[in-house]
Order: sequence, then structure tokens, then C-alpha cells
Amino acid sequence: MKISSIAIIISLCFLNVSLAQVQFENQATSLGVDVATGNTIFGNGVAFYDFDNDGWDDLTLTTEDGEALRFFKNVNGSFVEQDFGLQSIDYETKSATWVDFDNDGDKDLFVTSELGGNKLLENTGSMTFQDITATTGLPTTVLYTDGATWGDFNNDSYLDVFLANRTTLVPNKLYQNNGDGTFSDVSFFAGIDLTPALSFCAAFLDINNDGFQDLYVSNDRFLFENKMYKNNGDGTFDDISSSSGTDMAIDAMTVTVGDYDRDGFFDIYVTNNQTGNYLLRNNGDETFTNAATSSGTEFNSFSWGAVFFDANNDTELDLYVAAIADGSTASLPGGFFLNNGDSTFNLNNSSFPNDTRESYGNAIGDIDNDGLLDLVVTNLNDDDIFLWKNTSVLANDNWLKVKLTGTVSNRDAIGSIIEIQINGQRQYRYTHCGEGYMSQNSGIEHFGVGDATILDYVKVTWLSGIVDIVNNVPVNQVLDITEGNNTLSVETTNLKDAFIFPNPVKDIINIGSNQLVQEVRIFNMLGQKLYSTKDLNNNEIDLSFLSDGYYFIEVNSAQNYSVYRFIKN
Repeated sequence: MKISSIAIIISLCFLNVSLAQVQFENQATSLGVDVATGNTIFGNGVAFYDFDNDGWDDLTLTTEDGEALRFFKNVNGSFVEQDFGLQSIDYETKSATWVDFDNDGDKDLFVTSELGGNKLLENTGSMTFQDITATTGLPTTVLYTDGATWGDFNNDSYLDVFLANRTTLVPNKLYQNNGDGTFSDVSFFAGIDLTPALSFCAAFLDINNDGFQDLYVSNDRFLFENKMYKNNGDGTFDDISSSSGTDMAIDAMTVTVGDYDRDGFFDIYVTNNQTGNYLLRNNGDETFTNAATSSGTEFNSFSWGAVFFDANNDTELDLYVAAIADGSTASLPGGFFLNNGDSTFNLNNSSFPNDTRESYGNAIGDIDNDGLLDLVVTNLNDDDIFLWKNTSVLANDNWLKVKLTGTVSNRDAIGSIIEIQINGQRQYRYTHCGEGYMSQNSGIEHFGVGDATILDYVKVTWLSGIVDIVNNVPVNQVLDITEGNNTLSVETTNLKDAFIFPNPVKDIINIGSNQLVQEVRIFNMLGQKLYSTKDLNNNEIDLSFLSDGYYFIEVNSAQNYSVYRFIKN
């Protein structure tokens, strides 16, 4: 008994040391952003996004009525306020999203408001903006919009926008980007519910990895169920809210997306009132299960913004939740949940000292490009924002950042899936433009990789179907990947003892492997995915549908993959 007690004490000491290593410090004042966003109803969003393409994550703050938007340029890790000549937008704003809607390489700005109307501001070069809303087909009337999320739902290389309107007067809207500087309201034709639903936010994501962007919408006040729209791949959606198990009628605020259990299917975190938040675990079959209680992330507090990120670079996605009250206290610290790597989390609020404001929007970025993610949080009651600098001292904190540029897909690479592998263990990220509670995260995707020094590979699956793979990637760098520059051009054999026959093939190709084959994908010579299946009949694949020519076949096990070139004749 004495030995057991000592062992327990030692274990707890090591646990406490490990947790104490994850530490954040509010450095808003010292870094030049001791500013407030005002006192707005249901708070504001924030963008932690590099708006001038110089490699440093900048800050964009929405504001209360009577105050103009505020922009802070990141200059080598400190912030300097900028004047972009947008003082005319001096009414209450909800979200500010940077988006290259015209694929010209610079970032345009979309601003939402419940009372003053939405604005699309075109960047004409050198951060000079003009209001083009009236000429684009986007509405100039008030829609009571809170959140805006951009995605390419019809895979035509141009980003479309979904507007979440928090009102019982106007339904949500889906506007298709026509590629010529104009937009069309396709809400009805696309199958979007035209019932006004007090919607706060929405996010595009791919729930079934079929290459088409689905859409999830959070609705408020228990009056309207949340909505899950499955993309049919033909410009229309089916409402699968009920069958997918995502149709909760709650005080839903945020829609936050991340693959917290690293199974290759993206999960959703939805904040709520004191009755508890929802962690919708993606089961991989177009259904979801609420894992909030079992994972320890229910957090029975009135919650708003949330964000998944790897705070300690240990390869696991952690979770931060902004909150305001638990019913008995005026304000309650936000919840910070460390991922244990077994689909459970530990609440560790000591990592954020003096986090005692009524908080709403939040976003992640990297202030000084040190590979440790930082966090910005907006607060109510004219309290200054929090700019939480990650000051953690960690033994194994290597990282990789991935910056994508689309060529065939949209320039911002929104809707791409990034997969990395380290010694057979995989992580996944999905690229968004407008996610969380009316906010926008850094456009550079971050992976914590622990003590790894070389990654097996980085794989990007673009909305175009093109797949780029970079093998043997060193850590602690920003990896720039341009669509089509690293396609399947050579054979790769990470899956040992696998082989294909016959080659050339007429109709049926056979796969031999000592490992269990879980998925097979076929690509053309451009790296575009043509076919994938997990339904393997004795490891035989019928390729009779292919035209004669050269192709690649990718054979995947649970931890490895191999790529072979073959001839169809």
C-alpha cells in the first residue's frame, strides 16, 4: 500500500507539471492592442488573419455602433493600427471575413451587421478598398446577418457565401459566386430552408469526405432545430438534420469544426446555455453522436465562441470555449480543455489566468511565428480584448504549418483537406473561411508534431479532386504547397509488401498486401481523384469504367499507403 501511494503521488506530480507547462499570458497591452470592441448585443467576432499577405497574422476587430472597424497590422510580433479609409462603416458590425472572392491574389473584406447592412469591400491593390456591394447582386437591405461562411459548394473554383441571419423576419441566404464579380441568390434552388430561424453561425465542411462541401447551421432559442445540409454534388443540398442526429433545438451559438479523435472524419462543437454544449462526433456514416459528456467537454456554462487547436504541440487538438455565466455568477472564465489523446479532455483553466470577462468571439493565430498558437478573444461591457500569447515551455513542441494556394480550386484553397502522417499516425485539418462564432482563424494551418523531426508525408486533397503529396517533410517550417505542383507523379511504397496485378489491366485489378487494405483511390495523371472505395471484394477492384490510359492507384491501410502507376487497356 505504501509503494502504491508513493507511485500515485509521483504520478500526480508529473501530471501537474505537464499541465502547468501549457500557459497563456494576456499581452494585449504590451503588444499594442489594449482596445475594446464595445458593448454589443451577443458580442462580436474577430479575425486573426494575415490580411496583407506578408506572412504575419493580423487582427481585425468588429465594433459597436458609432465605432468604425479596427485593423491592426502585425509587425514582427507587435501590432500597429492601420487606416484603410473605411470610417463610413461606423455602425455595429458582427463579423469581418477576409476572402479572395475574385481569385486575384489579394484579400477582399466582407462585413456583416444586424442593423447596418452587409458590405463587400474589394481590395483594388495595396490595401485600398472600394464598396462594390450594390453592383454584385448581394443584398443592400438589412438582413440581420451575424455569421458569414464562404465555401465553394458547386466546385467551380469561386467562393460562395452563406449568410446566417439572426431574425424571424428574413431567412438564411446562400449566394453563388458567378465568377464575374456578381452573386446570385440560389437559396431556394439549392434546397436551403427558407424559414427564418434565428441563426447565429454556420460552417462549410465535408462530413463524408466525398469532395463536396456540406453545410451546418446553428440556430438559437430552442425554437428552431440546427440544420445539416448534405451536398449532392449537383448544386443542391438535402436536409439530413434528423437522420444525421444533428437537429438539436438548443441555444446554439458557434459551429466549430475539427477532427479531435484523428479518425479522418470532421467533428463539430456547438456551444449552448447552461444545459451543456454538444460535441458532435462524426461516425463516418453521415451520422453524429453527442460525445460532450463522455469526452468531458459539456461545460455547463453559457458559452459562445469556441476553437479547436493544438495548444501544446503534442499532436492532439485541444479546445477553448468562451463563456459569460453559469446562472449564479456574473461572469465565468472560459473553458480550456486539454486533449488526452483517448477521446477525452481535461479542463485546465489555470492555463488562462484572470480570464474573468464576458467573452464571445475568438480566433487562433501565431503572433510571432514561433510555432505556438496564440488566441484572441473579444469581451463585452467595453472591456479590452484578450490577446493570449502562448508562453508554454514544452519539452517536445515541434510543429509544421501549411500554407495553400489554389490554382484549379479557389485561390484561398478553402475546402481542402490536409493530412499528415508521423510514424504511421495521422492528423487532419480542414480549411475554412469564416468558422466559429462570427470569427476567422489564421489562413495557415498548424499541426503540432511533438518530438518528430521528419513527417512521413503531407497530403492535400483539393476541392478540384487534385491530390498533392510531399514526402519526408522536415518540421518547424511553413510548408508552401501550390495546387498541382506535388501530384502523384512517382510511385511511393510506404505500405510494405503491397502489390497490384495484372498491370496492364483490362477490367479487374487485384491488390495483394499483408496488411488490411481499408481504402483504394484511383487518380488520373494530373493527380485528380476519379474513384474511391472502401468496399473491397477480396481486394479486387473493377476498373472497367476507366478509359484506356495511364493512372495511379493509391492503396491505404490504417497507418500506411502505397501508390502505383498502372495501364488500363
